[in-house]
Amino acid sequence: MDSQTSQLLTPEQREIQQLAREFAMNEVLPIANERDRHGEDIPQELIDAMAQMGFFGIMLPESSGGLGLGALEYVLITEELSRAWMSVGSIIRTSTLLPVGLDPVRRVELEKRAARGEYLGAFSISEAEAGSDVASLRCRAERDGEEWVLNGAKMWCTYADRADYIVLFARTSPPPSPRKRHKGISAFLIEKERGTFPAGMVGSPVNKIGYFGWKTFELGLNDVRLPGSALIGEEGDGFRAGMVSLEMARIHTAARAVGVARGALEDAAAYAKQRVQFNEPIGDFQAIRFMLAKMSIDIEAARAVTHNAARLVDAGLPAAEAASVAKYFASEMAERVTSDGLQIHGGAGYTFDVAAQRYWRDSRLTKIFEGTSQIQLRILSDALLGRVTRPED
Repeated sequence: MDSQTSQLLTPEQREIQQLAREFAMNEVLPIANERDRHGEDIPQELIDAMAQMGFFGIMLPESSGGLGLGALEYVLITEELSRAWMSVGSIIRTSTLLPVGLDPVRRVELEKRAARGEYLGAFSISEAEAGSDVASLRCRAERDGEEWVLNGAKMWCTYADRADYIVLFARTSPPPSPRKRHKGISAFLIEKERGTFPAGMVGSPVNKIGYFGWKTFELGLNDVRLPGSALIGEEGDGFRAGMVSLEMARIHTAARAVGVARGALEDAAAYAKQRVQFNEPIGDFQAIRFMLAKMSIDIEAARAVTHNAARLVDAGLPAAEAASVAKYFASEMAERVTSDGLQIHGGAGYTFDVAAQRYWRDSRLTKIFEGTSQIQLRILSDALLGRVTRPED
């Protein structure tokens, strides 16, 4: 059944959606079904094929070799890829991490490489004690002549090993007051060779329960030396840049959640038609039919708010609140829908023999990264009621 939101797409957008769907189902899904159960990485051959499709340059300008498309097209492609394997729907973001504040000539050069899949990045802002409260990060960066020296630890840096660069946030000066803890945080561009870490940095893979296909790292920094040019933008203004990047990241996460949930629905519907109990397909039982109908409704609603947020971005309108709405609603929906999909599979759903468990495991993460569900509720309640004034304010 064609979704209601898809009927609002232009012919060109529907063609892009179809191309991404065919690639996802023919090229990505077979690899996901084989590799995810063993915790194996996305093969480089698949990444190369994605580059040839232009998936790493969706929102990059045509003058840099990108497709020059908008946030809505980015969302459409993300959903299709994530329906097959959420990690593949996620990896296309590694070409959008190029930060603001780069020299314009240098930026064009890097965009051209990114569009070809030759310059993919990782994002390192969180720490063990600085997750939702990013302003409390402790990783330090100090000047030493013309260089920066970084020390500390970072957490939850996905793709750090295979990336060509890491955008890393560190504190360059103490906060001026408890109310302005976000001040004094700077962003750095750490360029490196694929498959390695720069001198002074070590990475330890995190033992995740899902989101396989690429590794997520805890990073240790011991006198990591960077040139002065590694500083991105203005010193001490990195927090703002990091928060701005989260707007599109949250819309991207909503699209990933919709894609994963759609995989759960499509697999559950197919299973309900073939699984026979009490001498008839379980899809003939009203309980199962109603479960599938509710799953479909939830997905359609989440897709609608996600497309709405993307359209606001493309129109140049404020989209922060819409991004939080989409991220919250879609991620909460995805956990619920993928759980129902597993339930419809019964005991088989609790095995690696079917993909239902993969959708379930991956969907759970969408409620955590890029700002937890609770953070989204805080953002939206502050928009409704104003921020709570605390004594230290």
